[in-house]
Amino acid sequence: MKSNINNTSRILHLNQLDKTKKLPPDEYQAKMKILKNRIRELTFLSKAKERPVLFVFEGWDAAGKGGAIRRLTQEIDPRLFEVHNISAPNSEEIQHHYLWRFWNRIPQKGHIGIFDRSYYGRVLVERVEGFASESEWSRAYEEISLFEEQLVSFGTIVIKFWLHIDSDEQLLRFETRKNDPLKRWKLTDEDWRNRDKWSLYEEAANQMFQKTDAPKAPWFLVPANDKYFARTMILETAAERLQEELR
Repeated sequence: MKSNINNTSRILHLNQLDKTKKLPPDEYQAKMKILKNRIRELTFLSKAKERPVLFVFEGWDAAGKGGAIRRLTQEIDPRLFEVHNISAPNSEEIQHHYLWRFWNRIPQKGHIGIFDRSYYGRVLVERVEGFASESEWSRAYEEISLFEEQLVSFGTIVIKFWLHIDSDEQLLRFETRKNDPLKRWKLTDEDWRNRDKWSLYEEAANQMFQKTDAPKAPWFLVPANDKYFARTMILETAAERLQEELR
């Protein structure tokens, strides 16, 4: 199976991504069957070797993070993983350092933690929306890098994804959600407001990639206009990273 990933030439700027990449449905089904089996085997191996695994998912609203996470975890032993859907801090969490609530959710040895949004909110939504001062979000790059260094030193395998769609594709998905009674709950007023700050979020994301990408905690930018391509790229990347670390 031909790889979508070349770790030596990873793209770390959103404007350089080719968002036209697509995968036919039949090829998608064939690849996913193979990839899910690989993920299952590798996560059992990480359990045997007592290596924690942390997946970080970031990206635009409606980019497909939830769907990608569901495909990633479908063949993993449910006793081994936990998905954390991160929203605004609650009344207790806001009284602590912003990393406190993430320290409390990092996976134990042999287990898998998945953040659907993460501590990177400090340099994304908190930066753009003014919830953190410039001095706070500016120093967060080093704080986050040190946080991940400690995880890696403990043996944690850290894999970070950004799912990237263009503004037109996001609008189409918003309209689809608005018109679907079963998906309407996913769409909020905040989602619409964030579209008006697209360029600010894009600038913040690009700076985040440059400042927090690391050999042992790499960013993988995923073209996600086509959900089939995005999902296979994510599972393929996850399998390659796990195999590399567990070799």
